[in-house]
Amino acid sequence: MLFDVVLPLAIGLAASSLVMAALWFVQRRTGNAGIVDVAWAGLVGLLGLFFAAWPAGILWLRMLAGAMIAGWSLRLTIYLFRRVVGHPEEGRYAELRRRWGDQAERKLFSFFQIQALAAWLFATPNMAIARSATPPREWCVAFAVVLWFMGVGGVSLADWQLARFKRRPEAKSRTCREGLWRYSRHPNYFFEWLHWNSYILLATTSSFWWAPVLVACGLLYLLLFVTGIKPTEAQAIASRGDDYRDYQRTTSPFFPWPPRTK
Repeated sequence: MLFDVVLPLAIGLAASSLVMAALWFVQRRTGNAGIVDVAWAGLVGLLGLFFAAWPAGILWLRMLAGAMIAGWSLRLTIYLFRRVVGHPEEGRYAELRRRWGDQAERKLFSFFQIQALAAWLFATPNMAIARSATPPREWCVAFAVVLWFMGVGGVSLADWQLARFKRRPEAKSRTCREGLWRYSRHPNYFFEWLHWNSYILLATTSSFWWAPVLVACGLLYLLLFVTGIKPTEAQAIASRGDDYRDYQRTTSPFFPWPPRTK
C-alpha cells in the first residue's frame, strides 16, 4: 500500500511544490505571475502521467487515463502559454499586486504553492484509475472516451469562437453571442467541467473511486461560486456594462440552454 499509493503521491506533491517555487522566482524577474496558470496546466498532465506510469493496476487502463490527461494538459498548456508568455501581466494578477502592496511577493509565493497543491489534487483521478484491480465495464470506458472528446472539443471550440470574435473592432464594448456562447455565458467552463467527469467513469472499480468525484464536484463549486463565473462576470460588467447585463438576462450562466426571449 505504501509503495503503490502513498509514495507516488508524496513524490508528486513534492515535485509540484518545487516546480512552483522555482517559477515564483521566475515571476519575480519577469513581473508576470500569469506563468502560474501555464505551469498548473502542465503539472496536472505530468503528474497524471507519473501516477499512470507507476507500476500497478491494469496496464491498458493506465495508458488510456494517461493519454486522456496528457491530451487535455497539452492543449491547455499551449493555449495558456500563447496567452501569457510575451504579453503584459493579466489584470487579475496586477490587481492582486496592487491589493497586497508590500506583501505581494510573499503572498504570491503562498498562491503559487496553493496552485501546486491544486495541480496535485487534479492529478489524483489518474492515481485512482491506475489502482483499479478490475477493469470498468465496457460501456463506462466508451462513455468516458465520448465525454472526454466532448469536453476537450467543446472547450477548444468555445475558445476559438471567442478568439475570433475578439479580433473584431466592436468586441471591446460588445459580448460574444455566437456559436456556443449563444447557449451559455461560460461554455468553456461547462465543457472543462464535463471533461473531468470522464475520469469518474474510468474509476468505477477502484477503491479510490471518490477521488475523481471530489475533483469534479469541487471544480463545479469553484466555477459556479468562487473563482469562475463571479469574478469573470464582474469584470465583464465593468468593461461592457449594459450589453453584458442584457446577455445575463437572456443566456444560461453555465449549462447550455436555448436563450430566453426578452
